[in-house]
Amino acid sequence: MKVAALLATRATRAHRKAWTAVFAALTLTSLLLGAFGLTLVSAWSAHPRVERYAGADLVVAGDQTTRFSAASLGERETVSAGLTERVRIPRTALTVVRGVPGVRAAVADVEFPVGLAGSAATESATGSATGRPWEAARLAPYALRTGRAPQRADEVVVAGGGGPERGGADRVGQRLTLRVGGHDTAYTVVGVADGPRTAVWFTDAEARRLSGHPEALDAIGVVAESGTGAGELAGRVRKALDTAGVTDVGHRADGDPATVRVLTGDDRGEAEFLAAAPARGELLAALGSVAGAVVLVSLLVVSSTIVQALRQRSHELGLLRAVGATPGQLRAAVGREVGRVAAWAALVGAAGAAPAYLGLRALLDARGALPTGLELTLLPPLWLTPLVTAAVTVLVAQVAALIGGARTATARPAEALRERAPGRGRGITGLVLLGVGASAAGTAALQRGATAAAAAGAAAVTMVIACAVLGPWIAEGAMRLLGAPLRLFGPGGRLAAANCAASAHRLGAAITPIVLVTAFAGVQLSGGATLTHAGDAQARQVLRADLAVHADGGLPAGAVERIREVPGVRAVTEIVPGTVLLARSQLGAPELERLPVFGVTPERLTSTLDPGPRSGDLTRLRPGTVAVGADRADSLGVRPGSTVTLRFGDGQEARLRVVATYQRSIALGDFLLSRDDLLRHTSLPTASGAGRVLVATAPDADRKAVTNALARAVPGARVEPDPAPVRGEAAEQALAEVVSVAVVGAVGGFTVIAVLSTLALIATGRRPELRLLRLAGAGRGQLRRMLRLEAAATVVTGLVVGAAVASVPLLAFSTATTGTLPYLPPAQAAVIVSVVVATAAAGSLPPVWGTLRGRYPR
Repeated sequence: MKVAALLATRATRAHRKAWTAVFAALTLTSLLLGAFGLTLVSAWSAHPRVERYAGADLVVAGDQTTRFSAASLGERETVSAGLTERVRIPRTALTVVRGVPGVRAAVADVEFPVGLAGSAATESATGSATGRPWEAARLAPYALRTGRAPQRADEVVVAGGGGPERGGADRVGQRLTLRVGGHDTAYTVVGVADGPRTAVWFTDAEARRLSGHPEALDAIGVVAESGTGAGELAGRVRKALDTAGVTDVGHRADGDPATVRVLTGDDRGEAEFLAAAPARGELLAALGSVAGAVVLVSLLVVSSTIVQALRQRSHELGLLRAVGATPGQLRAAVGREVGRVAAWAALVGAAGAAPAYLGLRALLDARGALPTGLELTLLPPLWLTPLVTAAVTVLVAQVAALIGGARTATARPAEALRERAPGRGRGITGLVLLGVGASAAGTAALQRGATAAAAAGAAAVTMVIACAVLGPWIAEGAMRLLGAPLRLFGPGGRLAAANCAASAHRLGAAITPIVLVTAFAGVQLSGGATLTHAGDAQARQVLRADLAVHADGGLPAGAVERIREVPGVRAVTEIVPGTVLLARSQLGAPELERLPVFGVTPERLTSTLDPGPRSGDLTRLRPGTVAVGADRADSLGVRPGSTVTLRFGDGQEARLRVVATYQRSIALGDFLLSRDDLLRHTSLPTASGAGRVLVATAPDADRKAVTNALARAVPGARVEPDPAPVRGEAAEQALAEVVSVAVVGAVGGFTVIAVLSTLALIATGRRPELRLLRLAGAGRGQLRRMLRLEAAATVVTGLVVGAAVASVPLLAFSTATTGTLPYLPPAQAAVIVSVVVATAAAGSLPPVWGTLRGRYPR
């Protein structure tokens, strides 16, 4: 151990420049792992914000989780998914809760959208608000600032910052015409209270009527008597509800119990912000995959950097081996060197993890990747997470050192002084990894959605590792191909061709990180861009409507009929967005897939929307039926006349008869449902006019005249002369975009360090060679051209191989999901190429500028 310590100390001092690149790579590894680790633990401890129920000791609400069980590998496995639509509870639960000892007050709560009727709202003042019963205001608690509580059906209390229009609606005595469920009613403002600016409070009876479900509640807020603990009271309420047999409203699937929940503490926010809990699970999964990718990439990059640093010292290590140093002593010396560098680098990176975490949080907020109400919290002990990831960084460095020094340490003394060619085992390993990657790409071609994306990502990772293992052979083959073109550039080109052919093993280390960034960035960016590009193209093809009409709080009753009667209107379709969950076994494991869908009115549907019908009849779309996208229909094995079992956004299950299949499912989603069917399972009221109305005009109609006529026919509605394309987007799309940016940024940072350090180490080690060439008569200009051409050959090889590696999984993924070729925005492709070229130039030329200066070599 003393010998190893001495060797490590002397080597660290003598090779500081070589270890600088390793230090930079490990610092970035520690920083990224620390930042993602902090985000991961903050997501693990995240909870919905408690606002409306802050004054309640506990909340009784529906179960916002659906479950699906299936046999997997001989065992019963259950998966769950959060529900983003309100799961309601029967009003009878209120009586049960009020009878529990220790309950001082049990307050029924419902909410529903409210719009300002009578004039068209603008985008800056949308006129949208949320209606609730006044009694529920005490649960926050929200207190009156002025005026009194509503006592009659035509009285309301508004929030202190204004009403639904922000234009003086908070004045007591003002008359407001509010639209709820498509009906316009005049109300008098009798009070102004604290609370969110979009809140409007009605009498309890009026709120019950306007909610659209008078026999069901959104939640019950419970206030405990003095001296009764929340935990104790929650147990009593739970027992009373179970004894009374109270369950959620609606039919759940077998094996998916509809148990009413009793929420305390931070869990109370789950009854308010419905999208928060599902988003938390998606965020955990996404960040976990990113952290895994960062560990894998860092291991690859750090290993490559350490290997190159040790390769520059191969003769020194070989000499030590030849004079009697044992393999254990060499391994220990290299391990101590790397350990010292890694320890300091890990601590420096850990210090920067907190600012990086805050930056990632800001990016998530700026891109709207987190739903309203989800709070990422960090308890004081969790701020120590970067120290844990720093330890992981040191472990990664030690593994990389073990890999990097293995060949020299195990070589026989007689062979240690010369560089050995890569062995046959390395070549076989690389070929096997290529085969595994191709198999994963084949799996991606046979799957859909998240499974296809995961298989494509796994294929890219495996094939990049295979290219790293096969680097020397790839470099040798590429240099043979590029040798002839290089010789066309005169003496400098001939020198470059000769050097590339002789140093293929060395150049393989420089090519690997370029392949890494090209393949990773290509797969991450092109995967999402391909879906977006294909979806946008389909959305433009789908839309046939000339105009669109919609209003906050829903269109007034009979509006659709009045729109149809406007002269010049040829067809009218009402369309409502929503989500469903598809429960099925995927590769032997249960899976719950959340899918965006639309509910439509079928009359003359293809005049306003063109889904690309393939079979069946879309005009037969009625409650209890469904139209299915062609690809999904093929995967499920259904056709018109078959049945499909779906779970709506509120967890209720339904067996729907297939009436048609259609082609353009990327834009419209995999299922088209009846508008009435979908509305019954959303948080919106079931009354008419809650969606968007698409209008197709007659060919000879004056569109401007029709627009004005529609505005007169439906007061308070907005008429869009150029309607936006109809496009169903998954709820986690914004999160996926942020994750892609984070992954590409992390891989890009690693690659810049790896390419820069590898080429710089190679260039530094070539100084004696360049001096010899100058003494042999080579001019400085010839040598500069040689170095530029070598760097260009390395860049071209890395980009071409990386693009080839990325194209295999991308072709499989795009063929399976869109039926098109992969797409990468030209600007993003230009950025990738520019970064690689600039980094390669910076790593190849500056380290040898001193050798090329002056008349005589230095």
